Amino acid sequence: MSNNSRLFVGNISFRTLESDLYDYFSQAGVVTSCNLMLDKATGRSRGFAFVEFSNPEEAQRAVEMFDKKEFQGRPLTVNVARPRPERRY
Repeated sequence: MSNNSRLFVGNISFRTLESDLYDYFSQAGVVTSCNLMLDKATGRSRGFAFVEFSNPEEAQRAVEMFDKKEFQGRPLTVNVARPRPERRY
């Protein structure tokens, strides 16, 4: 099942905070959550995040507004998040 309101945001500067992303993406609509992925060992940013909007239309607007646009010195990659593939052990 896919959630078209959830976006993958890549190529984020390592100095970017969740609050920075929340403020920036709020220009496109109502951000319901923002999760900056951190390295478990170091606590440092892994350079990507997931931003969720209140509806798919706002998420799509954010893709159009911010994909390949510079934010804090780096061009962002913004697209609808794909479900995580199942891991087989």
